[in-house]
Amino acid sequence: MEKKTIMLVCSAGMSTSLLVTKMEKAAIARGMEAEIFAVSASEADGNLETKQIDVMLLGPQVRFMKAQFEPKVAAKGIPLDVINMQDYGMMNGEKVLDQALALMNK
Repeated sequence: MEKKTIMLVCSAGMSTSLLVTKMEKAAIARGMEAEIFAVSASEADGNLETKQIDVMLLGPQVRFMKAQFEPKVAAKGIPLDVINMQDYGMMNGEKVLDQALALMNK
């Protein structure tokens, strides 16, 4: 399986860093090669321009920005969704990784 790049976007990039760690552990447990990172909403555009992103997930606190990002990611063929609020709140790395993988396989 080729390496997948998953970008999480939240308001400051801080709260999501714990979720990134849990998602990385879940990916390693599955023998999956993945680059998973979190950025603030203001850094997202720059990363979309400079990195090969396979999927972009928005933290529930920035769900209102989905419409703003949709045209940017659609032009690059990058799937986009909002992280399930319950999975985010529980910091469930397994479920959020599953969500990302499901979006990539659509």
